[in-house]
Amino acid sequence: MSEKIGFIGLGIMGQGMVRNLLQKGFEVYIWNRTHPKMDPLLELGAHAATSPADVASHATIIITCVSDTPDVEHVMLQANGVIFGAKAGDLVIDMSTISPEITRRLARAFADRNVHMLDAPISGGSEGAANGTLSIMVGGDAEQVARAMPVFEAMGKTITHVGAIGAGQTVKLVNQILVVVTMLGVSEALLFAQAGGLDLHKTIEAVAQGAAGSWMLSYRGPQVVDRDWRPGFTIDLQQKDLRLVLEAADQMGVPMLGTGMVFNLYRTLQQQGLGLEGNHALVKALENLAGIEIRDQ
Repeated sequence: MSEKIGFIGLGIMGQGMVRNLLQKGFEVYIWNRTHPKMDPLLELGAHAATSPADVASHATIIITCVSDTPDVEHVMLQANGVIFGAKAGDLVIDMSTISPEITRRLARAFADRNVHMLDAPISGGSEGAANGTLSIMVGGDAEQVARAMPVFEAMGKTITHVGAIGAGQTVKLVNQILVVVTMLGVSEALLFAQAGGLDLHKTIEAVAQGAAGSWMLSYRGPQVVDRDWRPGFTIDLQQKDLRLVLEAADQMGVPMLGTGMVFNLYRTLQQQGLGLEGNHALVKALENLAGIEIRDQ
């Protein structure tokens, strides 16, 4: 393959994404702020880089997948950032979830150096990253989207070009609204089922394929019943995304009643030190209010 890939950010999502790129035969250069996270991927054939700039100097397509807007800005623009290693004609793809406005600002900075940029945030949790079945929402120039498609197809199943640069991030925020408000509904429903003395796994089985079905119900509902709080996506990261939603909604004058409620419920869990649990632990906030614990009968 002619394109060499650089990948920056080897967290819950990045680990699986890089594994799939390697399995598809891509040559991949990696860097992570905490270096030990690189080791398992080096054993699989990835190449170690010493900085984001070093990653970019070896690669023609450079992918970032880090936690928050300041982290993206840092690895892109600060000392030893991607912008100092990228060559004219290279393509930078940010697969983090960050501010659409900052995304457009970054794209302008790279364009000044004749470097292309796409924003391509992802959904599907750690399962999707591991299985190569992520949903990828892409903003940017159609020609560069076509160029990146083999790379996207190595990591995802549903790849949608949603518009110009920044549109990918805005669609991802739409996704996050749906995720958390759906999880609120799942939480209320399971609490109701618990109080009604139902078999919770059978209840999920009974409704999951009908009009009430959703990814969150099918994948996170059973985890709730089993008291399995391992994160596909942590509460702390979910809160970061919801801040982006609420900031953008405030700028646009859009009411966010359900999303705002979930944001505040998650805040109560963060105050209890639960920020590293999965976002499905939202149910614990309702359990605290009801004095009822959801548990398999």
